Amino acid sequence: MNHLSRGRFKAYSAGSHPTGIVNPIALQTLEKFGVAAQDFRSKAWDEFAKPDAPALDFVFTVCDNAAGEVCPIWPGQPMTAHWGVPDPAAFSGSGEETAKVFFDTALILRRRIEFLLALPLTRLDTLGIQREIKVIGTR
Repeated sequence: MNHLSRGRFKAYSAGSHPTGIVNPIALQTLEKFGVAAQDFRSKAWDEFAKPDAPALDFVFTVCDNAAGEVCPIWPGQPMTAHWGVPDPAAFSGSGEETAKVFFDTALILRRRIEFLLALPLTRLDTLGIQREIKVIGTR
């Protein structure tokens, strides 16, 4: 999101059960997409539910296993949507197969981000934006 929006959005990434390290294949995949990822770190989403956390306008859950989890109460009540994809880190296969799964997952998320960035956000009301971001998660 940060890469594609060119400053229009400030995006953060976190998980419900972080491992403490960023998956090296995820970092390699981001490099293939031209995304600088040297400052990324593994973190829990609870970090963004604290009172001093950055204000969030949107929260997107992306891993299919996160869809059924109870999310924190987000300060400011941001709009939420589930943009589910299978967790590529759960895939078991050869190095080449795993790299392809990560790439394919990143490509799906990139397309969804591009759909979001194409929305006429200044011309949509809150309900319209909420409806659109949920639909994007089905594409």
